[in-house]
Amino acid sequence: MGILVDDAVVIKRTEKEGEPVVVTVNCPDKTGLGCDLCRVILLFGLNVVRADASTDGKWCFLVFWVIGKPSTRWSLLKKRLMEVCPSCTLASSISYFRDELLQNPRTPQLFLLKLCSYGRHNLLHDIAEVLCELELAIERVKVSTTPDGKVMDLFFITDVRELLHTQMRKEDTYDQLRAVLGDAMISCEIEIATSEITSSSQGPFLSDEIIEEMFNLEANDSFQHNTSAFAVPSIVVDNSFSPSYTLIQITCQDHKGLVYDVMRTFKDYNMKKGEKEYELELFIVHSDGKKLLYQGKQSSLCCRLQLELSRPLRVTLISQGPDTQLLVANPVELSGKGRPNVFYDITRALKVLNRPIFSAEISRYMIGGREWEVYTMLLDEAEWDDALKKKIEDMVWRRLVFWE
Repeated sequence: MGILVDDAVVIKRTEKEGEPVVVTVNCPDKTGLGCDLCRVILLFGLNVVRADASTDGKWCFLVFWVIGKPSTRWSLLKKRLMEVCPSCTLASSISYFRDELLQNPRTPQLFLLKLCSYGRHNLLHDIAEVLCELELAIERVKVSTTPDGKVMDLFFITDVRELLHTQMRKEDTYDQLRAVLGDAMISCEIEIATSEITSSSQGPFLSDEIIEEMFNLEANDSFQHNTSAFAVPSIVVDNSFSPSYTLIQITCQDHKGLVYDVMRTFKDYNMKKGEKEYELELFIVHSDGKKLLYQGKQSSLCCRLQLELSRPLRVTLISQGPDTQLLVANPVELSGKGRPNVFYDITRALKVLNRPIFSAEISRYMIGGREWEVYTMLLDEAEWDDALKKKIEDMVWRRLVFWE
């Protein structure tokens, strides 16, 4: 007999404060499932302190031990995790996949939120917090401040709930924003983002110097003097341990989204995990079920893992004439999804530092054969000495990669 759909995800909470919550997923397997689940967990701000997984190639069983917050919406987490699990039936045979949906996932509708308001401290972070609570994902941003102190915010967003086309959902968004912004909010509109609108909203120019500094695609020991990078991890590939799987052993710095970074790399390389432990010992195969035997592919995967785990995000502060800009970049999954909560974490860090943001943009660029999501923040005019720049870079980096 099969399993009930509602049993695909089980969340077991404990009464002891500080004890991990156990999240169990039991569903049909697919390439990239671990990445999709970890992305949802990271989106909810949960820290994975341990994980185990096993699969027979058709059906998988995954367990995540996570640390949450008092405000964590566990029932909503279960719903979102179930949405990324492959569909299954109650039949006894293993014909559970709906291949046409897995191969061609539906692209979510893009909306444009146009918000005009009076400028004030922490405006962007407050807006980002409201949108996160409403499950409106920020895809792109263009924010500018006029000489008279007004701010025009253009947020390109998608709705996880897929209800933003309804008037009720739009009015709820307006009300939530007005409740936070108060009299500072002048007007707010939501419309479908047409191709003409998106094509006319191009990102700022990136110079060769910026590209060279931020998007070096080699992991090496020179990163270790950079406060916005970790030491290059140690990675060992072993094909003698198992007759069916390739063993990958990773020793690296723990950070926010570590398991997600490993899983998205495997997903981009079309790999499937067989078993996994928190110590990051992973048994993997190609999506065709074969071991990773070719030396060139082993080296390519190891180099990619070293790069992703030593620099999961790129952070730098640059001066362009009289302006000082904060740039943050992260790689985009081959599926087109960016890293969760980056805009929220950046604005949170700048809020703690009490640094006003005059303009902000989120854009995507193809660099080195990969797509990157780049966040550009024009900061206030200040006496930018090296100590202040390092302080801001370090605070933003720590907010992005470490838990509070």
